[in-house]
Amino acid sequence: MAEVRMYETAEGGRESAAEPGWTCPVMTETTKPRIGWDALPLLRDEPLHPGETRELGFVFLSGEPAVRALREAGRFYLWEGRIIGEGRVID
Repeated sequence: MAEVRMYETAEGGRESAAEPGWTCPVMTETTKPRIGWDALPLLRDEPLHPGETRELGFVFLSGEPAVRALREAGRFYLWEGRIIGEGRVID
């Protein structure tokens, strides 16, 4: 579980909401080289809008190695050609 904040569009975030089924890489660093993991935020049936903060679960293509890395870092960033949001691991 993580507390996720999508940046406002004016802050460089998405122009539209992330719909259920949306995927994106997440990474623990904002500088190069960027190492990321493919993630599926569990949005259920509710879009995540720019500027919104919500607690979400995640599913990772690489499974446990991604979970371990993100728990160790404690913080991560959502990537969609640029950083569009951030998260803080809470469980």
